[in-house]
Amino acid sequence: QVTLVESGGGLVQAGGSLRVSCTASGDTFSKYAVAWFRQVPGKEREFVAAISWRGSGKHYADSVKRRFTISRDNPKNTCDLQMNSLKPEDTAVYYCAADQFYTVVDGPKFPSTAEFGSWGQGTQVTVSS
Repeated sequence: QVTLVESGGGLVQAGGSLRVSCTASGDTFSKYAVAWFRQVPGKEREFVAAISWRGSGKHYADSVKRRFTISRDNPKNTCDLQMNSLKPEDTAVYYCAADQFYTVVDGPKFPSTAEFGSWGQGTQVTVSS
């Protein structure tokens, strides 16, 4: 399995931008689809975005579509989530997840946390109003 470490979280004002990154180690990163989830206290972890192993397939939650962009750099073992036009409701701990067997499909069905076998420790993103 791959080991994931998130970075880049912080505090930003509403309307601002932030980039969070996920760095992988321990296995061949290009074998894995990667996703970002987020969680606020008292709520379930929710899907944000996913990218296929080659980077050609992408899928976004409706709440972040056209504001967030997921990308990856396989030679560098990284996956980034660029977040623009941030809103207070984007405040959460953001988690990177990866799985060799998950297939990214851009459709109405969003993945659950159970479909990803590797997880990072999370990074806090706080958007002030």
